Amino acid sequence: MKSKALRDYIDHTLLKATATSDQIIDLCNEARSYRFFAVCVNGCYVSLVKNELEHSSVKVAAVIGFPLGAMATRSKLDEVRDCLDQGADEIDMVINIGKLKEGDHSYVENEIASIKKIMGNKILKVILETCYLNEEEIRICCRLAMKAGADFVKTSTGFGPRGASKEDVIIMKDVVGEKVKIKASGGIRDVQTAKEYIDLGVDRIGTSSGIEIVNKKDV
Repeated sequence: MKSKALRDYIDHTLLKATATSDQIIDLCNEARSYRFFAVCVNGCYVSLVKNELEHSSVKVAAVIGFPLGAMATRSKLDEVRDCLDQGADEIDMVINIGKLKEGDHSYVENEIASIKKIMGNKILKVILETCYLNEEEIRICCRLAMKAGADFVKTSTGFGPRGASKEDVIIMKDVVGEKVKIKASGGIRDVQTAKEYIDLGVDRIGTSSGIEIVNKKDV
């Protein structure tokens, strides 16, 4: 396991359709108290999170094109601009999965590149939604994300039929090496699983169970 603290891997996440402002405020208070790396929310809550995390080291991450990834590129770009205007530090975007599966790789690459272009030095994580992809499609998408300038490739939204798997991460790591970082998300709820992903080379973990993970005695 890497030397940094487990809390430094965690994006403390609340993306449910039923999430309320009070719950988002609680999420921010927890993230600040436990010193998680980031809070990850839907776009409508970015300004609230930015305000709640003022004067803390916790980053603000927003999801884009979530959770299906199938909206037009211009819609995703508008989402990104809005989230950046509200103070987002990082963007987690969902690829257009259908375009990838039908072989329109230029569409996928250009969409990622267009989003990264307006983000500048801020962190872009590209969500593959690996539950819908075979091994070759995972490899292709990782290569496209690298070419387009992404900072991370990410396994899952947490809203598909399954979340992260170790097999997916092994494939992703084989492609990206040290050139692009990896975020595992979806179904990571205990310290043992979190450590296993970190040992595979993951740099960030998206989870709504961060408190339970870091409170374990063996952390």
